Amino acid sequence: MERKYIPSEIEDKWQKYWEEEKSFNVTEDPGKEKYYLLEMFPYPSGKIHMGHVRNYTIGDVVARYKKMKGYNVLHPIGWDSFGMPAENAAIDHGVPPAKWTNENIDTMKKQLKKMGFSYDWDRELSTCEVKYYKWEQLFFLWMLDNGLAYKRGATVNWCSKCQTVLANEQVEAGLCWRCGTEVDEEYFEQWFFQITRYVEELLEYCDKLPGWPERVLTMQKNWIGKSHGCEIVFPMADSDDVIKVFTTRQDTIFGATFMLIAAEHPLVMELTKGKPIEQDVRNYVERVKKQDKLMRTSDYYEKEGIFLDAYCLNPVTEQRMPIYAANFVLADYGTGCVMAVPTHDQRDFEFAKKYGLELIVVIDNPDSSLDAETMTEAYIDEGILINSGQFNGMENLKALDSIAEHLESLGRGRKTIEYRLRDWGISRQRYWGAPIPVVYCEKCGMVPVSESDLPVILPADVALTGAGGSPLARLSSFVETVCPNCEGPAKRETDTMDTFVESSWYFDRFCCPHFDEKPGLDKKSLDYWMPVDQYIGGIEHAILHLLYSRFYTKMLRDFGVIDVDEPFTNLLTQGMVCKETMRCKEHGYLYPDEVQDGKCTRCGLEINIGKTEKMSKSLKNVVDPEYLIQKYGADTARMFCLFASPPEKDLEWSDQGVDGSFRFINRVWRIIIDYLDDIKGIEPFDGTVDLDGDLKKLRKKVHQTIRKVTSDIEDRFHFNTAISAVMELVNTLYQVKRPDKAHATGLSVVKEAMNAIIILLNPIVPHVTEEMWEIIGGQGRLSDISWPTYDESVAAEEEITIAIQVNGKLRSRVQVSADEDEDRIKERALNDERIVKYTEGKTIVKKIYVPKKLVNIVVK
Repeated sequence: MERKYIPSEIEDKWQKYWEEEKSFNVTEDPGKEKYYLLEMFPYPSGKIHMGHVRNYTIGDVVARYKKMKGYNVLHPIGWDSFGMPAENAAIDHGVPPAKWTNENIDTMKKQLKKMGFSYDWDRELSTCEVKYYKWEQLFFLWMLDNGLAYKRGATVNWCSKCQTVLANEQVEAGLCWRCGTEVDEEYFEQWFFQITRYVEELLEYCDKLPGWPERVLTMQKNWIGKSHGCEIVFPMADSDDVIKVFTTRQDTIFGATFMLIAAEHPLVMELTKGKPIEQDVRNYVERVKKQDKLMRTSDYYEKEGIFLDAYCLNPVTEQRMPIYAANFVLADYGTGCVMAVPTHDQRDFEFAKKYGLELIVVIDNPDSSLDAETMTEAYIDEGILINSGQFNGMENLKALDSIAEHLESLGRGRKTIEYRLRDWGISRQRYWGAPIPVVYCEKCGMVPVSESDLPVILPADVALTGAGGSPLARLSSFVETVCPNCEGPAKRETDTMDTFVESSWYFDRFCCPHFDEKPGLDKKSLDYWMPVDQYIGGIEHAILHLLYSRFYTKMLRDFGVIDVDEPFTNLLTQGMVCKETMRCKEHGYLYPDEVQDGKCTRCGLEINIGKTEKMSKSLKNVVDPEYLIQKYGADTARMFCLFASPPEKDLEWSDQGVDGSFRFINRVWRIIIDYLDDIKGIEPFDGTVDLDGDLKKLRKKVHQTIRKVTSDIEDRFHFNTAISAVMELVNTLYQVKRPDKAHATGLSVVKEAMNAIIILLNPIVPHVTEEMWEIIGGQGRLSDISWPTYDESVAAEEEITIAIQVNGKLRSRVQVSADEDEDRIKERALNDERIVKYTEGKTIVKKIYVPKKLVNIVVK
């Protein structure tokens, strides 16, 4: 039978079927075990990119696999649709943000459907819709009443042109990411969520998330930044004021010879007010504020400061300590003041050398005595205390508690715990975000909007001109309102909420997207679906989004909305999609379609192939998923993304790899079509008769492949090795001598192999496998059938004995599977307990493997 594989026809057919039949829509079913699979929802930027394709394909494989394993799978999709790009588009092109956003959603939705993802589209949500953010406003009111939401003054990044506060990540090299204006630091009243109330629980539960990557947990722990230390009080030399410092190194207090204060700390200008140096200090402060905060604290950044013409006293030696403002001290960490111990901190050492400040050694090297005059770098290792009064001779780390207690007895210190984590600032001076439900009344002050008056709707008739400041503040129909308390005139809050707020609870709303009763979340649905069993997204969200989501979950739990402590049981952070860059001397970076035969299509010059980097529009090393779908089909795009690399690793783009995936799908298609007439009406082999030769080998391979693919998906998400296993099975099927039509048993074994290939590949390439399943007369739809099981007795390999030699002498033997790979056999040989005593403490020169016979370990 001749039948060509035409991806576009097959994919259109099955996408239409799944949509009409609502194949992946689910409801709560207490009789089935649930599985909630969620990829981080996209921002509707206009078009999907290969990062989306990879991320959502990974999730789709797991969702389809779990459904075939009998789980009630929730796999929703929605849109993180508030944010600055929509506002920028409105300013640049005169398109209202809502229109721009919704048009982008329509485009991206069509693209996602072309990929064949198994979403429950009836649960689709968009965070810019009133029916979503009105519940967010309710939670804000609860938090305000509870003290979890509050307003206070804070130093913020301020763009004078855009007239808005910027998050740290929106400041690039001291410039506004949006307009390129130099960013200033200003002091404004801002709204905050008190995430620090949950700091200990957030830290504690980092050790209760075994399904999260250790790398992410470490990043969260570091961001929370718990430090056990001491708060030390340094009296001012010429007044009754004091400077408080937090340190974990109170063992070095006797060596503190000067004080450093963050340049932006208010104390800097207070100490220099009215002094001749005031203007010089002010100029220095303004200059430091423009420096990148991360760069300022890096080891290689130049340490610089300015003397403030002020002194404090060392609390244990009474020595006068000059006070400097310094660029490598940050105001928002600790107290913003640092006692400098130049002999035992490298940054302090460099600063002291630069400004000619005193060095006193207080921790001596047990192996070689230190001399402050000859030191070329700080001594940062452990040692014995010297020049430390009554603590001389003690090991420095063992003296930490004793010195803290001594400081406490002097009334100049106390043991304490400090956290790096600060409360979450949610105020944004922009239009396209959820309004904050608060009004300001001259008589009553700040008053929360009544719950009965929610939602506070974001108005649509706003002129976005790019003039700066919140456009809402210029819209009197929005600003002018009535006080809920006294019914007198009042003005609405014109700040909107940080878009991280919307993404901190969307996974809860997916459980009940149409629930319209207070509080917008149905506890029965949440009890069934939450927590998310598998969350998938980029490592760039390892801190803020995940931390805020964890906080929000705990907040909703404490308000009785939800009963879980953590939102995500398992987390997968997929790698980036990377591609080599191509550059023309005349035209700069080029898109792939601007290069032909190694030359720029615009000028004919030879192009330079650059290094492989993350796909980005700025580098033009991007591949349009639409192009892939049109040329190869969605199944090929899916297979390449899964086969080219394990999901947690970066994927390096390869045109040859895409071609290879397409060829493999065609290879499977051809053998199915080739056997079609022969296997009509043939049932899969049921194991009732004994097999030998090729048929026995084929059946063994079938059950080994089922075992392998199941393990790779279930235990490790190693889709690349799962695909490799199916490829091996396909190769085996091609190699088997074709049974003639009269050999029903032989054809039944072939049918069992074909069924296995099609089903095992279905989560990976769902369209073509559904088509092949229908062609061979499979019962039902693949989207509804069960995952195959394997017979261990059939899959088991014969065991062989491998001799283990050390320097040519037999020392042990080990039983291995006949198909065990060489590396695994060598590993087992090395770890054999009888071998270890011959190799321990020796250098392994090489390991020689004689297939199916012996391993010889050469040592010296």
